Amino acid sequence: MERRRKMSIGATGLVLGLCWIVDAGAEPREAIVEQFAALAGRAPDAAAGERLWTREGVRGRYCASCHGPDLTRAGRHQRTGKSIAPMAPSVNPDRYTDPKKVAKWLKRNCKWTFGRDCTPGEKADVLHWLSNL
Repeated sequence: MERRRKMSIGATGLVLGLCWIVDAGAEPREAIVEQFAALAGRAPDAAAGERLWTREGVRGRYCASCHGPDLTRAGRHQRTGKSIAPMAPSVNPDRYTDPKKVAKWLKRNCKWTFGRDCTPGEKADVLHWLSNL
């Protein structure tokens, strides 16, 4: 009897876990933005995200230095020359759907552009703005 109870509890946990995965997969961009907003303790601000995007960083760098002025088109990394897929989810639906990639690229790009990590609030803001392009 005890074994059946454990199996039942395990199955319930599995189903709940799968429901969470399906739900998280339904709107992954919003879930990622909400995670950063929760860490910041405030709602994301798209206008602040746009201001961050256009703010000058270290050595005269801007986000658009690599990503370009039209986020529906591919950009090119200043130093390496590598092509960067369009940032706008309207033309690149996979953008901002993988939390690990989002965290990796925000860390790398904030350090390269601004010389520091972006705050959770800045991350929420810029992702909120970009997600609506």
